[in-house]
Amino acid sequence: MIGSGFPGRGRIWLATEPADMRLSYDGLSALVRNRLGRNPISGDWYVFLNRRRTMLKVIAFDRGGYWIWSKRLESGLFTRLTSSNPAEPVSATGLMALVDGIDIIKSRQRKRYARAA
Repeated sequence: MIGSGFPGRGRIWLATEPADMRLSYDGLSALVRNRLGRNPISGDWYVFLNRRRTMLKVIAFDRGGYWIWSKRLESGLFTRLTSSNPAEPVSATGLMALVDGIDIIKSRQRKRYARAA
């Protein structure tokens, strides 16, 4: 499902600072606009973690409105990026690795062919 680009075809952005998981549609879209400096209705996906790194929320917008996905871990932690940027782009594979508990910081992606735009 995620690899196919559902619901949008935009990029995936992982917020590098923790977010309040009590936030819903309006609060998360305000974080996207104010903290990340991005447009929440762009079709991109925005991923937020809580301070303890036990909860994850993804907000995205498609033509009909906002989508929110969330996951709460019963044990263990999600990996968090440490960066001076408010958000870092991740691939769909990187997002799935994060959700599955794989440390995306310590792993590296091998070089692949990329067609020039």
